[in-house]
Amino acid sequence: MSLLQQLIWGSLVLILCLILETAILLHCAKALRRLSKRFGQVLRPRHTTIFIFVALSYVVFAHTLQVWIWSSGFVLSGALPEWNTAVYFSLVTYTTLGYGDVVLGPGLRIFAAFSAVTGLLGFGISTAFLVGSIGKVFVVTQEVEGDN
Repeated sequence: MSLLQQLIWGSLVLILCLILETAILLHCAKALRRLSKRFGQVLRPRHTTIFIFVALSYVVFAHTLQVWIWSSGFVLSGALPEWNTAVYFSLVTYTTLGYGDVVLGPGLRIFAAFSAVTGLLGFGISTAFLVGSIGKVFVVTQEVEGDN
């Protein structure tokens, strides 16, 4: 791929992934609101555990889908020949771990770098979401415990 093609395709996949993550987190927020209404005012420890588990499950699901999207991009572009290597490379790049045992040629390095940028942005969004969501749970839990 030319530099321009790498920039365009990398940007498009990045945007797709971040739209997907936003949609999943919005769905998660709705699910957490429903749980909150179901649990009522008194949050027991198991309610808090369920709440956090649901939030974390959505986040892990969102990141897993994004890794698979990037894997598909690497296989479809011909950058990587088979799925095992593509998923491995996508995961290592997305998390910015970067072992360096699988390296793309010069014509795809910029495209692959967008996977790392996607991961950085995705983890930032997820962290903000989890801090906000879990923070609310602990505030409610402390208010209820303070009343007892």
